[in-house]
Amino acid sequence: MNAVELRDVTLALGGRIVLANISLDIPAGQFIGVLGPNGSGKTTLMRAILGLLPPKSGAIRVLGEPASRGNSKIGYRPQTASALPGLNISGWDFVASVADGYRLGLPILSAAARAQVRQALERVGAEELAPRPLAKLSGGERQRLLLAQALIGDPKLLLLDEPLISLDPRRQHEVVELVKSLQRDLGITVLFSAHELNPLLNAIDQVLYLGCGQAALGPVDDVITPPVLSKLYGSPIDVIRVGGRIFVMSGAHDVERDAHQHEHNHPHVHEDSAHV
Repeated sequence: MNAVELRDVTLALGGRIVLANISLDIPAGQFIGVLGPNGSGKTTLMRAILGLLPPKSGAIRVLGEPASRGNSKIGYRPQTASALPGLNISGWDFVASVADGYRLGLPILSAAARAQVRQALERVGAEELAPRPLAKLSGGERQRLLLAQALIGDPKLLLLDEPLISLDPRRQHEVVELVKSLQRDLGITVLFSAHELNPLLNAIDQVLYLGCGQAALGPVDDVITPPVLSKLYGSPIDVIRVGGRIFVMSGAHDVERDAHQHEHNHPHVHEDSAHV
């Protein structure tokens, strides 16, 4: 069974076509890197898979069923809200806030829900973070708690929207390795969006590259090529491989690196983002 199926799907925001007539199959149990320039539709696609954005046309199936809101089989890690580092709630309360029947200020959880929270914290190696306030945690530690939150309910599909933003290379590597181990050990499907391919190279099974309203899904060597990326960027693109790394170049500019720097310096600018 495929984890996600798109058939002639068109997605639009505010009257603007973001993705046009896309058809693709994402196999179950794979780690998919989702890449593309700002505004290419990475967040929009995830919202559509979650059932939060109905397609303008076409059909989306998720884990064998039509995409719909509130699918408990999907775990979602949204782009980090700017207020998150300032929250004074504990790591436990933050993870438990998505457990069934829990409300901040009314910490009444069933035994089963408490067991789910403990299990999620253990799976990401964050047991020691449970009593600490989010405001006192590093970016990498907060990412562990966000992943734990996404694991509540034992999802079969994880959607991770830009979890590497603002992390240094070492923390990025730790997050990718953690997600890879979860994907492998739990047998789940992961869609992991990012601005840069290189942090994901050793973890992903396939890459889904978005751009100019189109999409290309396949192995890195098939998708990360000048003809494919030139079409998706709408301008001539060169692909340079050096020392096991891949650079996507437009003239003298590393377009993925430039996008990452732009997002780091202006974290609130995201053409295809929307709050859930």
